[in-house]
Amino acid sequence: MSKKGILAIISGFSGAGKGTVVNRLLEKESYAVSISATTRKPRTGEVDGQNYFFRTKDEFEKMIANEQLIEYAEYVGHYYGTPKDYVFKKLDEGFDVILEIEMQGALKVKEKFP
Repeated sequence: MSKKGILAIISGFSGAGKGTVVNRLLEKESYAVSISATTRKPRTGEVDGQNYFFRTKDEFEKMIANEQLIEYAEYVGHYYGTPKDYVFKKLDEGFDVILEIEMQGALKVKEKFP
């Protein structure tokens, strides 16, 4: 039987340095970093499915209604959330998965996965 991965959270406020911590971890170890879904428009150079899963507001709200997100929050007028399918697929493949999320989302994950 293959090893199932573990779920880890790097959390903090916007600008706290979550990305810096994650990048340092990735230099040393092999992790899968969860890709968040968002309703904001892509910035220059961002790629759907690599930086974020870019979704319309209607698509995101369907994801919420269908319980396809581990957690989600609204921040500065846009939704952000962690898709279940992507995370569970990586865990089942044996990867340890890092969620790089804000504090509100981290608390929601902790409730679901104590």
